[in-house]
Amino acid sequence: MSNIGDDDRGSDENAAFEHSDIYAEDGSVRSDFLMHVGAAIADRDTIYLRQHVAGLHASELGDLLEAIQQEQRLALVLLLGKEFDLAALTEVDEAIRLDIVEHLSNEQIAEAIGEMDSDDAVYILEDLDEEDQEEILAKLPFTERVRLRRSLDYPESTAGRRMQTEFVAVPPFWTVGQTIDYMREDEDLPDSFTQIFVIDPTFKLLGAVDLDKVLRTKRSVKIDAIMRDTSHAIPAEMDQEEAAQLFEQYDLLSAAVVDDNGRLVGVLTIDDVVDVIQEEAEEDFLRMSGVGDEELSDTVAGASRSRVPWLFVNSMTACISASVIGLFDATIQQIVALAILMPIVAGMGGNAGSQTMTVTVRALATRGLDIHNAPRIIRREAGVGLLNGVIFGTFIGVVAGLWFQDVHLGGIIAAAMLINMMAAALAGILIPLLLERSGADPAVSSAVFVTAVTDITGFFSFLGLATWWFHVT
Repeated sequence: MSNIGDDDRGSDENAAFEHSDIYAEDGSVRSDFLMHVGAAIADRDTIYLRQHVAGLHASELGDLLEAIQQEQRLALVLLLGKEFDLAALTEVDEAIRLDIVEHLSNEQIAEAIGEMDSDDAVYILEDLDEEDQEEILAKLPFTERVRLRRSLDYPESTAGRRMQTEFVAVPPFWTVGQTIDYMREDEDLPDSFTQIFVIDPTFKLLGAVDLDKVLRTKRSVKIDAIMRDTSHAIPAEMDQEEAAQLFEQYDLLSAAVVDDNGRLVGVLTIDDVVDVIQEEAEEDFLRMSGVGDEELSDTVAGASRSRVPWLFVNSMTACISASVIGLFDATIQQIVALAILMPIVAGMGGNAGSQTMTVTVRALATRGLDIHNAPRIIRREAGVGLLNGVIFGTFIGVVAGLWFQDVHLGGIIAAAMLINMMAAALAGILIPLLLERSGADPAVSSAVFVTAVTDITGFFSFLGLATWWFHVT
């Protein structure tokens, strides 16, 4: 095997990495590609890097940055210089993005941002200090500076932060011919778009025309004759998740973004919405586990810090569960089998509660669960809990009865299982609903409370029934 620093990196066999060839079958970046890039970085081989890395798509370059070591990332960016696509930083974890940006001068960032779409530029600028933002914006042309500053003025996670400020807008009295000529001749228009917006002199949105409609209409026809209403215009301060739901509901490719006065300020496109959907899904998934906004690139201290709060809450609820067990220590000492069977009751209840909770939190996030259908869904989940309680209570009861040769013990655990499965189903739907109603995020805090309910209910019902039964007999 040749050394990775040898000149054979330039051979056809080792250097012919097409963009589609940098990934292995499992979707990860190929190890041999990483090896050659690492060797090129170590040798400061800018020719190889410009030939095989500079031309990668932003998402591919982002995957490469996440796959190599921290010191290699910085070296790669510096070696590529102006040929490094800063848009790749929108495809990496926040920690990696900040680490790279901190090592770039404001002049470099400003020059790169001048070549980027406004939504990508805002994505990078929003993480910088206000002083750095102002210094970078000051180096940009006036029109572009105003557009970016307007987007940055909108709250985080809103459509205004996600929108592109580059769009095509024409007055309603223009003809199709004038519009086509305008699109052909104006060099400041966005590189790609699917519809043309129609505005009045104050930039108030009047309607929109799809490009296919323009191409199929005679040049003499006026725009107002073929425009359609934009009934799905998105307020700039609308939460990005709500905007994504509109795209999903109405199968939109793009949508106008308007301010409080109905004036056109930008456009939201499907590629940005796909990113929003992915981010929100990941965020909900992580929060349901009490992880927060942790990313794989976070340090040990950072990861620990994001997990500690809810682990602390969980430790408090675990102490409550343990105190319930302590109430029945005399019974447990007399019947050792209870200690063996307790985890089954609590574990089954916890899993059942997690299933219901996951379905509920997702339904709340997608607006599939509201005040109108909540009673019906609660009844359904209660029915599911009852049915599953009967099925698994019977199964576990038979197993426990045969295991310990005690039919009474089997009946006790069967009854406790039924009670806990019902409690788990109700807790799994009612706790997220109550948290949502109180203004808390059910994705963040539901899991801890549902687990506490199922543990306490499971232990109390099982040990309580056992104590009662053996006292009366």
